[in-house]
Amino acid sequence: MAQEQDRAAAPAPNAADGPGPGLALDGLRVIDLGTFLAGPYAASVMGEFGAEVLKVEHPLAGDPMRRFGTATSRPDATLAWLSEGRNKKSVTLDLRREEGAALFKRLIAKSDVLIENFRPGTMEEWGLGWDVLSAINPGLVMLRVSGYGQTGPYRRRPGFAHIAHAFGGLSYHAGFPGESPVTPSSSPLGDYMSSLMGLIGVLIALREREESGLGQVVDIGIYEAVFRQLDEIAPAYGLFGKVREREGAGSFVAVPHGHFRTRDGHWVAIACTTDKMFERLAEAMERPQLASSSTYGEQRKRLAARDAVNAIVIEWAGALDREELLRRCLEKEVPVGKLNSIADIFEDEQFLARGNLAEFEAPGVGKVVVPGVVPTLSETPGRISTLGQRLGESTDAVLSALLGLSADELASLRARKIV
Repeated sequence: MAQEQDRAAAPAPNAADGPGPGLALDGLRVIDLGTFLAGPYAASVMGEFGAEVLKVEHPLAGDPMRRFGTATSRPDATLAWLSEGRNKKSVTLDLRREEGAALFKRLIAKSDVLIENFRPGTMEEWGLGWDVLSAINPGLVMLRVSGYGQTGPYRRRPGFAHIAHAFGGLSYHAGFPGESPVTPSSSPLGDYMSSLMGLIGVLIALREREESGLGQVVDIGIYEAVFRQLDEIAPAYGLFGKVREREGAGSFVAVPHGHFRTRDGHWVAIACTTDKMFERLAEAMERPQLASSSTYGEQRKRLAARDAVNAIVIEWAGALDREELLRRCLEKEVPVGKLNSIADIFEDEQFLARGNLAEFEAPGVGKVVVPGVVPTLSETPGRISTLGQRLGESTDAVLSALLGLSADELASLRARKIV
């Protein structure tokens, strides 16, 4: 780990949490050099669990995430930035300038992890490739997230989550049979997926470093993280030549398994993946005969009569208000859930009980609610210390504490737009 005496002061925990226990990643320093989400989200999670995260940004514009999404009264902070820039210290450096790159190298020497998501070759063009940085700090772990990974014929192509959803095979399955593929979600799932897979790689590399003392590169393409989530699609095609097509809200392996509208205009999700689950649903519907061996009690029979089974459930759901349907299903232990809008989520007792909504006072903006920390650790739970900082808010504190720069030196660097 980076030397303890070189550390800048760690951010205080959220006042609502109290002093709390030590955090699992205390003692690690992470440099987040990425933009938007793919990669930087991994740094956000590490920050929640105690790592000191230095968000290194260009001094003039900063991370484009600051201007992505819903604007606030702060020109350098959208709601997306406030939420995903959490627990990071914003430090500005122009890495294209010799002095800026030199300061960056000094920070690398005192850090444990570097996260970047530029197009492959960009860091090398700046003279900041792995060969240079690992020579400065042999224990460095470098997470490199890009659209297609660091190798292969597509390595230099630009990549975003929307493209990764398509290229990785996810979008092909999103939508209804015979209709156009749709975007699986308005959320950039691929960015979150690749960050989490990259974070797993970083933690594995840090564990290995405990034995060897050496760091390594963690390389992931956004499309790879998407592709890895597609259950049996690859083996089914490889063995049988089967191409899974779009199935709407249903599933080729189970029925009823989808979304059903209730009498009061709401929607619920029901999942009956086993015969026992369908038997419970039939009891909730007060039609136990539907689960007999002579009707739909076996999965193969239900699958063969998919439309008929779904029609029965659609009719039943449409005759009940949502709360009554939920009550009946839950009494019989049928897997069921609301299709929540964000308005529903803000009122839901489960979200509230689990601390899934965290409220903070954001300077210059007001009260902002963001998703809480996951997962929950019993002994060393994570915390949100700050929302996304103002551009360069921690530059002076970090460069003076870690690198020993004086106020005059910082003023000179700022005047020349290096910081």
